[in-house]
Amino acid sequence: MPTLQWSEALAMGLPFMDSTHREFVDLLGGVEEADDAALLEQWRALVTHTQQHFDTEDRWMRDTQFASSNCHSVQHRVVLQVLREGVDLGAKGELQPIRQMARELALWFPQHAQSMDAALALHLRRVGYDTASGVVHAPQALPAEMIHGCAGSTCSDPAPSASNAVLA
Repeated sequence: MPTLQWSEALAMGLPFMDSTHREFVDLLGGVEEADDAALLEQWRALVTHTQQHFDTEDRWMRDTQFASSNCHSVQHRVVLQVLREGVDLGAKGELQPIRQMARELALWFPQHAQSMDAALALHLRRVGYDTASGVVHAPQALPAEMIHGCAGSTCSDPAPSASNAVLA
């Protein structure tokens, strides 16, 4: 059984975000349950999904006044770098690091979703962001200045360093 199962605790209440998160959880479960012969293929599918997932969230943040240096986007970049390292290791036949990364992702993701993604979901609702068109229906609700933190209580440092945006 996969370490991380979809639950309502991971739901943001935004169907466009919840479906992407559910797919992430399902793909991560596929990695955890894959035998050695299928592991790298499953990992690559997770990496492809995660790249698209994070690119989409990063676009939403840019469209709604999050700075490119915010800790949420930085965390996305760090996680993707680690995932790509897993692809490189797997291509060399080193599968154990991928299995360890999958376990770490299963621990990291709920915390990320319940803090950073929850703050983003609240922000998107507040500004009336339409993910399909990129239109902000409540522009008066946009922040006066770019948001450099994650907009949540877990990230109050205005200029976080990459060192406090790691998986653990």
